[in-house]
Amino acid sequence: MKCRRSIRRYQDRQISRADLETILEAGAYAPSAGGGQRRFLVGVRNQSLVETIGRLNVARFDRSKLSGSYVSADQPSIIDDPAIKSGFYGAPAVCVVFARKNFLYSVPDAFCCAENMVLMAAELGISSCIVARGEETFDNEIGAALLRDWAVPEEYIARCFVTLGYCDGPYPEPKPRKANWGKIIE
Repeated sequence: MKCRRSIRRYQDRQISRADLETILEAGAYAPSAGGGQRRFLVGVRNQSLVETIGRLNVARFDRSKLSGSYVSADQPSIIDDPAIKSGFYGAPAVCVVFARKNFLYSVPDAFCCAENMVLMAAELGISSCIVARGEETFDNEIGAALLRDWAVPEEYIARCFVTLGYCDGPYPEPKPRKANWGKIIE
C-alpha cells in the first residue's frame, strides 16, 4: 500500500492479458455491502478504444465543482492542466467498474473494488490511477453503444475507472502525510 502511486504518465507499452485478468480478479474479491458483489467489470486493452473512452471521460468535466486546484507537477491531472484531453492520461489499458444504479452502496462498492485493483497492479509492478466521472463518460451516443457492445446489464452504471500501464519517467516519491490525519479513542 505504501508503494502505490497514482500515475498519470504512461509508457507506450501494453500490460499482458494475464496481468489484466489478475487485476480484474482482485476487483472481484473486493469487499462489498452485505457481501452482495453487485459489480460488473470490463477490462480494455485496445489502446485506441482506451483513448476514446478517456476523451469521453473529460468531455463534460466541470471544473466549477473542484475543491482544490493542484495535484502534482510530476504526475499532473486534468485538474492541473486543462490541456489534457484524456482522463486516462495515455494509459494503454483501463478497467471500468460498474455497480448497481439504484443501490445505496453502489459508489463505495465500486471504489472498494478499484482500490483492490490498484493494489494488485502495484503488486504486479504495473502503474495505475483511479479515475472518477464514470457516470457521465457513457452518458452519450458513443458511450451507450459501447455499453451495448459489451453487454453491460442495464441496471448497472459506470462509477469509476482504473488506468493501467507502466510509469513513464521516475516513479514518484510518496507525498508527505498531512498532520492530524487521525486519532485513537480509548
